[in-house]
Formats: sequence, C-alpha cells, structure tokens
Amino acid sequence: MTTSHRRYHITTFGCQMNKADSERMAGILDNMGMAWSDDPNEADLILYNTCTIRDNAEQKVYSYLGRQAKRKQQEPNLTLIVAGCVAQQEGEQLLRRVPELDLVMGPQHANRLEDLLEQVFAGNQVVATEAVHIMEDITSPRRDSRVTAWVNVIYGCNERCTYCVVPNVRGEEQSRTPGAIKAEMEQLGQQGYKEITLLGQNIDAYGRDLGGSTETGRHLHTLTDLLYYVHDVEGIDRLRFATSHPRYFTERLIKACQELPKVCEHFHIPFQSGDNEILKAMKRGYTIEKYRQIIDKIRNYMPDASISGDVIVGFPGETEAQFEKTLQLVEEIGFDLLNTAAYSPRPGTPAALWEDQLSEEAKSDRLQRLNHVVSTTAMKRSERYLGRIEEILVEEQNTKDPTQVMGRTRGNRLTFFPGNIEQLKGQLVKVKITEIRAFSLTAETVD
Repeated sequence: MTTSHRRYHITTFGCQMNKADSERMAGILDNMGMAWSDDPNEADLILYNTCTIRDNAEQKVYSYLGRQAKRKQQEPNLTLIVAGCVAQQEGEQLLRRVPELDLVMGPQHANRLEDLLEQVFAGNQVVATEAVHIMEDITSPRRDSRVTAWVNVIYGCNERCTYCVVPNVRGEEQSRTPGAIKAEMEQLGQQGYKEITLLGQNIDAYGRDLGGSTETGRHLHTLTDLLYYVHDVEGIDRLRFATSHPRYFTERLIKACQELPKVCEHFHIPFQSGDNEILKAMKRGYTIEKYRQIIDKIRNYMPDASISGDVIVGFPGETEAQFEKTLQLVEEIGFDLLNTAAYSPRPGTPAALWEDQLSEEAKSDRLQRLNHVVSTTAMKRSERYLGRIEEILVEEQNTKDPTQVMGRTRGNRLTFFPGNIEQLKGQLVKVKITEIRAFSLTAETVD
C-alpha cells in the first residue's frame, strides 16, 4: 500500500521514555512519506503510545481507543496501533478486547515500526511483544521541540520493585554504545539544539551490560564516563539526565556534575517512601539514611542544586505513622519538585496480590496531604530565586501571554519573562527574577 498520501496522529501517555519513543516513531512515519495531522479524526493512521504505570492512564487509553474503533467500522482503511507498555503487558489479549486493532507493539519494537507496518498493509493483524535486542535507529526522530531533545542511553530495567510493571513491559537493560549516543548528540548540535536530556528508566545502570572493567574493578562504561565523553559536543549548551536510582548513585557522578560546566545542577532521584520498612517491602534496595547521604553529598558539592523525585503513598500496609515519615522527609530534604502518586495495583506485580491494600479514600486523603506539603516546600525553595540573576534557555512562547517567552533555569525552574520568541528562541538569556511561585518564576531581562 502506498503511504505518500496518508496522514498520521500519535497520542503519547506517560513518561519521558515514551515521549522519546514517540518522536522516533513519528520520524519513521515521516520517512515513509506520511504527514502529521493535528486532528486524530482526520488521520488515516492513529498510534497510541501507552503507559501502564497506573491504572487511570491505562483506562484512558481504552477510552480513546474505543472512539477510534467505532470510527474504523465506518472507515475500514483506518490503521489503529497500540504501542508502548499497555501493548507489551496485554499482547494478543488487546486484539480480543479491541478486534479493530491492526498492530500491537511493545516499546522495544519502536524502531521496527516500518517493518511491522509492511505486514499490516499486507493484510495481517500483528502482535510484536517478544523480547528483542533493540537496534540502533538511523531514522531522525520528529522532535517536538527545536531547542531541547531527549536522547535514550539505556533501555529497560533489571530492578524488581514489587509495585512496578516496567521490567515486565520494557524488558532487560540494554545500553547504547557511547559512540552511538555521541553521534546522535553531534547531529542534534548541528541541527541547532541547545539542551539534551540523557534518558534511561534506570540511567545509573548505564554500561553494566556493555562489559569490561577498569584496573580498579569498576565497570568500564558508566554514566559518569559517558558524561565526560559527550560533554564537549559542539553546539550543545546544557546537559541533563534522568531517572536516577539511589542504589547506584555515586559520589564520583556528583563530582563529575560539579566539574562539567554543561551539566545542569538538577538531580531527579526518586525515593518513593520515607519509611525503611515500606522501602524494604518495595524492594528498593536502599534506606532513607542512604538517600539522605546522597542529598547531603550533592549539596556539599553544589549547595544550590535542585532536587526532584518521585513518591508513592498508600502502598499496601502503609500505616499513618509510616506515611508521616514521608511527609517529614519531604519537609527536611526541601525538594524543588516531587511527582506524587497514590499506589495503583498493576498486573503481574507482587504488591498487587497482597491482602493489606488501603482503601481508595485513605490513599486519596494521603495524596492530598502530601501535595499540600510538596507545594509549601517548593514555594520555600523558590524564595532563593527572588532578586537573583539567572540564565534562561528560551524554549517557547508563553501560550497564556504572547508577550512573554518561557524557558528554564539550570535548576529546571520554569521561568516567564517579556520577549519576542522569534528573536529569543534557543538563546541563553540573563534575567532578574521578580516574582516567585511554587513551581515557576517571573523575570525581567537585564543588560
């Protein structure tokens, strides 16, 4: 089937890894001659890149899919694809639930989209969820931004946290070679991108599967070594990385972040609970004391560093006293931002089968109380910016006020200030912070 006149639409749910995968799949579809459609109802191919971390995200996928499945009954040439973690989790069961689907593909098959579509266009329903070695993708992604970009450095996760479905749906850890990562970054630098975020579900595990060791016995390839290797890529002004795991976070990495001027002083390190017994039940592999030591070391080297993380409330068996330890930790650490969530039982995870599940009312109550503390703490952290001169990388126009542009500080705080996006996009601009909020700032330019 010819694809030159077909239009596609991709809806992405979930994490940064999914966003990066969607950009790659969009690049493949562009390369096949298809054109992007802003309106899914005008597209001939619809792809849902899905998330199964929490049940509400999964149910949203089925709601979207149901509407398009009805449309396909009237328009049989419509191609429907479910990609990502729900596809990996459900596999052929998705076809039984939604027989209008043409392609079900797990995240490790994102780079194979063109080959899979050839089978679809030949008249087949296709399920691609088997474990594979992830191939290097030579197709240029269709990036959502022209200033900042994601670059995957490691796929999958070997951890077995009792609440998490990621290892089941994203497979084992597979690190890209340093050369392939640097080559992609060099291309981005040549295209005018200014900031790159290196991505991994567990980025501190980078290189463990590549083999080799140094004379001192550590892995030959680590995230720290990768930062040194890619730091001087021409055209790139800023580097970030996510997501870190406290079990593998090292002082050597912290030192590298201090030494390398392009690496931003922002660390995203999930802690998930403020109680050691809950962490043990989660099989996280560290204690709160270890987590505090990491934060102390970061602030010893970089006192102004921004710290963000992830936390779950209402884990099975969590008592009120254990929850209050989480609140205490949030206040004492002083997080700049926290991604908060109530525990959601996921298929195939041990914790989903435990009997001591909390009620939805209890989980909702704790989440609301936590969010209040998070906002209060973030506001306190924002206070240090007032009156300060900050360097902002301009990314976009403020959609709510077209006289303003928006960008981020090195510490990842969203900042708005007056300016012309046509003149400032992609520029590093010095501003003075004039107004603070919990999660964003307002500024004015300085000479």
